[in-house]
Amino acid sequence: MIKTKVSHLKRDRLLAVTKHPYFAFLAFGAAMMILMFLSSIGILQYSFAASLTFTLIYSMVAIGFSYLLGYAGLASLGTAGFVGLGAYIASFMMQTGVQQGIIPFEIPYVFILIIALLVSVGLGVVVGFISLRIEGIFLAIVTLGLSEVLYQLFLNWIPITGGPNGMTVLRFPVIFGDLRLDRLSMMLIVAAFMTLLLILTYNLGKSQTGRAMLAMKNSTSAAQAMGISLLKYRLLAFVLATAYAGLAGALLMGFSRYTDPYSWTLMFSLQILAACIFGGTRSLFGIIFGTFIVLGIVPMFLQNVEYLRNNSWLFNVIIGVVLILIVLFYRGGVMQLFRDIRKFFTSIRRRLWVRKYGND
Repeated sequence: MIKTKVSHLKRDRLLAVTKHPYFAFLAFGAAMMILMFLSSIGILQYSFAASLTFTLIYSMVAIGFSYLLGYAGLASLGTAGFVGLGAYIASFMMQTGVQQGIIPFEIPYVFILIIALLVSVGLGVVVGFISLRIEGIFLAIVTLGLSEVLYQLFLNWIPITGGPNGMTVLRFPVIFGDLRLDRLSMMLIVAAFMTLLLILTYNLGKSQTGRAMLAMKNSTSAAQAMGISLLKYRLLAFVLATAYAGLAGALLMGFSRYTDPYSWTLMFSLQILAACIFGGTRSLFGIIFGTFIVLGIVPMFLQNVEYLRNNSWLFNVIIGVVLILIVLFYRGGVMQLFRDIRKFFTSIRRRLWVRKYGND
């Protein structure tokens, strides 16, 4: 009897742990780390792990973008410029600044990430103040113009950015002294940051901050009547979105050690927008799934299919058609579709139960 009670108690504790919202995020991060480790020992191809790492980095950008689109209801097409800024800041501090004597020694990577975050936050504050005067399509145009300004800097500021040829960093970033990171450690760092950002975004979304942003999205006049400061929460939404983008850019540069201006055009901003809409603008795992479909599935899997490799336009057509259908019928993205499918099968199971056993 006592053993039965103890086993039930252990089972209840295990269920409580697995039902905790953090459990899914930690399990996801652990699974990513395991896949990356398997690639380092040759069980999985390195190309698969590298594509997975890029997809996680792009997912960070998309999750940051969800603060704007999913919570605050703000339009932005400047995502590419914000990510590119983080990448070029990292490349300058990892190599260019040291070679030109502007930086006397190689800065540890943690400080590079902090500086990229601070610059991105400052840019987010500027854009946030602009958003107080305009909104909707006009705000999207302004952020697109800002992204174009950054793109022109990346393209033409040749001594700092390398111009059209881009910037290649020869070595991985320094931890401290002569100790450097390598490919596996950078992959694990990306997975760890992804897990932390998932937890942070979940907490902010469930907090008073997330509820205030949603109220502002639904009706600015009603939000102001309830005492919600548009200045505070619009600034915060842009600061968070640009901070995630700048951090992702710095992580991208630390891992790939290469960037060029053509990676940070309007197309990239539209792909991040499509990933959010595809997965669901406030669903964290939905956004990751959307990013995987829009930006990750081709390099991870479909490149191995000769027909799709030679006709890459076909996959873009399929994505476009699916996005049209989602916008028309499932505004909550594929996660809403999955929930509806689950409800459908649940209702069928209940009907079968009632038919067999009655209402009791």
